[in-house]
Amino acid sequence: MTAAAAQTDEPQSDQVASVLELFEGNAHAAIGALLAELQFVRGQLALSEAGMSVGFTRGWVPSFESGGDSNV
Repeated sequence: MTAAAAQTDEPQSDQVASVLELFEGNAHAAIGALLAELQFVRGQLALSEAGMSVGFTRGWVPSFESGGDSNV
């Protein structure tokens, strides 16, 4: 199993604990880092959206919203 596959199989609470452990329990720093990463990924999504044609994806366009099925 790859590391990416292991992360998707891992329960949500284990992911949260892993992030907090990375930041030595500092929730403020963890949230800040995750928000910065989200901003970066959204920027990359905007660049890819601007660079691809609708014909390339057969009408599909990327979405900046997750659809509301968050486990938070």
